Amino acid sequence: MGKTLFDKIWESHVVKHIPDGPDVLYIDRHLVHEVTSPQAFSALKAKGLKVFRPEKTFATCDHNVPTLGQDRPIADESSRKAVEQLAVNTAENSIMYFPLGDPGNGIVHVVGPEQGIVLCGQTVVCGDSHTATHGAFGNIAFGIGTSEVEMVMAVQCLLQSKPRQARITVNGKLAVNVTPKDVILYIISRLGTDGCTGHFVEYAGEVFRDMSMEGRMTVCNMSIEMGAKGGIVAPDETTFRYIKGRRFAPSGEAFDASVAKWKTLKTDSDAVFDKEYEFDAADIRPMVTYGTNPGMGVPVDGVIPDSAAGCDEATFDKAMAYMGFRRGEQMAGKKIDYVFVGSCTNGRIEDFRVFAKAVNGRKKADDVIVWLVPGSKEVEAKIESEGIGDALRAAGFEIRQPGCSACLAMNADKIPAGKYAVSTSNRNFEGRQGYGARTILAGPLVAAEAAVTGRIGVPSVI
Repeated sequence: MGKTLFDKIWESHVVKHIPDGPDVLYIDRHLVHEVTSPQAFSALKAKGLKVFRPEKTFATCDHNVPTLGQDRPIADESSRKAVEQLAVNTAENSIMYFPLGDPGNGIVHVVGPEQGIVLCGQTVVCGDSHTATHGAFGNIAFGIGTSEVEMVMAVQCLLQSKPRQARITVNGKLAVNVTPKDVILYIISRLGTDGCTGHFVEYAGEVFRDMSMEGRMTVCNMSIEMGAKGGIVAPDETTFRYIKGRRFAPSGEAFDASVAKWKTLKTDSDAVFDKEYEFDAADIRPMVTYGTNPGMGVPVDGVIPDSAAGCDEATFDKAMAYMGFRRGEQMAGKKIDYVFVGSCTNGRIEDFRVFAKAVNGRKKADDVIVWLVPGSKEVEAKIESEGIGDALRAAGFEIRQPGCSACLAMNADKIPAGKYAVSTSNRNFEGRQGYGARTILAGPLVAAEAAVTGRIGVPSVI
C-alpha cells in the first residue's frame, strides 16, 4: 500500500518510536511569540538550560502589540512587559527576533513563510493553534502548548502520537468572486467543527492546485476549525516560485537541490486515508457565518438554517440568542458596525489587493468603523509601494500597523459589546473579538462590500 504525503514527512522525522506509545518527532522549525513563550523560557532557565538549537527557532511579537503608534512605548503594562521579556529571552538564547518596527516583524504565521523560514517537507510548531497555516507548503505544522514549547526549546523534539488522516478533494472551477476563505468556510459548514477531529487533512484537487500560496495558507490556517490537527497541500511549482529568493530560503545550487527533493513530496496514488470527502467547486459561493463557531456558515445570499452540522439544538439556540439572529432570516442586508481585514488568515498582500480592487473608487460607509491591519511590515510596505494605501485612504480608510489586532481580544483593537463585525479572521466564538462582540466571518471581498455599504451583501464583481 502506498504512503500519503503526511506519512512520508512523519516517518522521515521520527527519532525513536516508543512501543505502545508516541513517537519522538524531530522539529525543523519552532516559531515563538510573546504570549506562549515566557513560561517556557522561565522553566528552561530554572533548569539551568539554554535553547538547544537556537538557529531552528524564530521569534516575533504580534498578539499583544498595538496597531497604532508602534514607535512609542506600549501603553498597556502587561502587553509591554510581555514584549520586553521576549526581547530579553531571545537575546539570552541567541534566537533570531523580529521586534516591533523591524522589516521582518509581523504576525508569526505571516512572517514565517514570507521570510523563507518555513520551507517544504518540514515539521513546524508554534505555541499558537493556527500553526496549521504552514501546512500550505507541504509541511506537518501544528500548534503546541507551553510545556511542549519548553520541550522543543530543550531538545528540538516532541513526543507525538501519529494522528489519523483525511483527504478533502475539491474539483472544478470556482465561480467569480469566490475566494479561498469562502472555500474553507464552505467546507467547515458542510463537515461541522468536529468533522475532522483527530485527523490531519490533505487538501487535493483542481481548486487547491489552482490556488496561490496565500490562498492555500488561508485554507490550511482554518483546518483546526473543523477539529483537525492540521492541514497540508502538496508542494508544486507555485510553492517553489513563492519560496525562491526569500531571505532565509536556500539559494543557487542549494535551492535547486531542495526543489528536486521537494518534488518527491506527494501522496502515492494507492495511499489510503481514514476519511475521504469530495466537493464540487460549482457549489461554493461567497460565504458568511451567522453563529458562534466557524461551522455555522451560509452563502451571503442565503438564509439562516434550522440547524448546523455537528451543532445540537441547545447550542444552536444559544448562538442565535448571542448573535441576535433568527432561523430563516436573510443574511444579506443585515446592518454591521465594524469591518476587520487582517489576521494570520487574511492579512497578506493578496488580501489587500483584492479588498482594494473590490472597493474600486467607492467610499467607506460613514457609519462603519474599518480596521485594515497588514499581517507584517513587508505587507505594509507593499501596500504603500503598490499604491493600495493611497487608493484606500482616498476612499476614507485607514491602514494600521501590523499585528494580530482584532482577531482576538488581547490588545487595544476590541469590538464593543453588541456590535456586529465582519471579520476576515478565523474564529467567531463568543467574546473572541471583545466581550459581547458579534463576529461574522467572511473573506476580503465580502468584507469590502460591507465596508462601503454598511451591510452584508454579495460582493461586486471584480
